[in-house]
Amino acid sequence: MNQFSYLRVRSVEDAVRGVHGHPSAAFIAGGTNLVDLMKEHVARPSQLVDITRLALREIEPTDSGGLRIGALVSNSQVAYDSMIEQRYPLLSRAILAGASAQLRNMATTGGNLLQRTRCYYFYDVGTPCNKREPGSGCSAIHGQNRIHAILGASEHCIATHPSDMCVALAALEATVLVTGPAGDRAIPLADFHRLPGSEPERDSNLQPGELVTAVELPATGFAQHYTYLKLRDRASYAFALVSVAAALALEDGKVRTARIALGGVAHKPWRDLEAEQLLIGQEPSRQAFQRSAELIVRDARGHAHNRFKIELARRAVVRALEQASAIGQPS
Repeated sequence: MNQFSYLRVRSVEDAVRGVHGHPSAAFIAGGTNLVDLMKEHVARPSQLVDITRLALREIEPTDSGGLRIGALVSNSQVAYDSMIEQRYPLLSRAILAGASAQLRNMATTGGNLLQRTRCYYFYDVGTPCNKREPGSGCSAIHGQNRIHAILGASEHCIATHPSDMCVALAALEATVLVTGPAGDRAIPLADFHRLPGSEPERDSNLQPGELVTAVELPATGFAQHYTYLKLRDRASYAFALVSVAAALALEDGKVRTARIALGGVAHKPWRDLEAEQLLIGQEPSRQAFQRSAELIVRDARGHAHNRFKIELARRAVVRALEQASAIGQPS
């Protein structure tokens, strides 16, 4: 590891001040991703600001009928919270599909949002990587790219976002609350993460010095018709090749609302609003779900080793929608 200074803070204001003037400073809580990056010399912060003493560990109702999850609430706490299990089971199931119990006990809600890609080349400082060193090139494009993106990628980066939690949050249309030097603001989950474009080193739309303080869930949780389907190389402790969070609201035997978010296929949780809209007013059927799935992957682009993910994603969307509409239970 590189040398760094360490600061423990007890207020959000002190945390924001702690990174001010330190361009490479980083907040640390559970550290399940950041510490690994530091060990591999991928992340080299000049200062670590320890936020574990902040009062951001509550799950509480909001005035609008939803729930607010503090940024320091552990993934395990979210997954097993009775309000989450009853009202937002999609989120609970997605979290339980990720990592191991030990990691979920340490990982925080805010940290999960900000975890970085698991691209092999990003972790290997001996290889070119535009995300790690802008302008150096993307080794994955002509390298081992089996786990890489098929949607939303660019010539500068084809990495994927690894979070399961964020895929469910995208389907639920959550909002991320942040505070920083310019004050507080709310960022819709859909706008929080970025596609790589020409700046793959920027994972999110956070501004310098901003701290995630909470995630807010809307009142509607799709507790009746939902599923989280995760397809991976092994049944536990593996990142998704393709995952699908599907949530439906049915009325009089037809789809009133549809949400479909994919993980493992892009730089951020992937939604296609046109594909969702295609289902509105339709009776749940394999044919309707297939049309929606075709729309989602219409612009997918594979590389040498990951072209199979296009068909895998298409079939996963259909399967997830069938499960959500039929039994409302996770796979």
